[in-house]
Formats: sequence, C-alpha cells, structure tokens
Amino acid sequence: MTSPIVQPGFRPVAIGGPFLRTVGPLYGRWDGERVRLGFRVEERHANIAHACHGGMLTTFADMQMAAATHYQWPEIAGHSFPTINLTTDFVAPVPLGAWLEGTAEVIRATRTLVFIQGTATVDRATVLRFSGVYKIGPKRDYANPRDPFGLLPDSPTKKK
Repeated sequence: MTSPIVQPGFRPVAIGGPFLRTVGPLYGRWDGERVRLGFRVEERHANIAHACHGGMLTTFADMQMAAATHYQWPEIAGHSFPTINLTTDFVAPVPLGAWLEGTAEVIRATRTLVFIQGTATVDRATVLRFSGVYKIGPKRDYANPRDPFGLLPDSPTKKK
C-alpha cells in the first residue's frame, strides 16, 4: 500500500486508539488558532457508491472535536473526552482521492461536559457539519497535556 498524499504542514497524529489505527492515520496541524485534522479518502474508506463512508466521516468528526478541546480549553486539556452525543450532517459526498480537512470550536465547557461544533471541507467546500457533547473524563498520561499531539510550534512532543 502506498502512502497517501498529505497536504503541506500536516503530519500523522496518534489519536483514537486501536480503532483509528485500522482506518487511519489522521493527520494534524496547528494553523495558529485551531487544530486541523485531515485525511486522504482511500478505497478502504468508501461505501458502495465509491464515496467516503458515513461511518468514517463520523469517526473523523468525533476525533476532530475531541482533539480541538485539548488545544482550545486549557483548563481541561489532557483529560479523556468520552462522547455522549454526536450529530453529523452529511452536506455533500466526499469522493475517493479527496483530501478531507476539518476544524472545530468549543462552544462551552461546564464542570463535567464540553459542547463543541465543527465542519469539514473538500477544496474549501463544506461537506460535513458536526456537533457533539463530551464528558470530561479522567486525566490521561500525555507528556504535554496542552499539546498531546505535538502540533504547536516548538513543542517538545513534536515529531521531527
């Protein structure tokens, strides 16, 4: 299997555990304000119509929102964020070979919950809209809880 062509500035991120290793990797970058995740749609991500499967798009949305929380809400960075509710709106099909890229924004965090929303695009056109509610779980064992995926400039966890 050949490696997918990745957009400039993106690098593989270890996110999502064993399940994501079977469908990933996802790639990430920090754009100065937000964490962006992305991946190239391959045949293994496709549905019977030869477009990205809704299950893969939903997985992507789930990971995008959880990843963004670490970077946008320092008070709870480094925790686990189990999904309580996840809503996806499939705006347009995502064809094979497309680079899907997303971003998300924390709307509010309470003592126990995080509310977040985001979108994903292909060639700057929105193809997926999503929102979720996440429980603030226990702290995880990240080397740098504020930058668990090594995306910030000069991060000690950044992979060269």
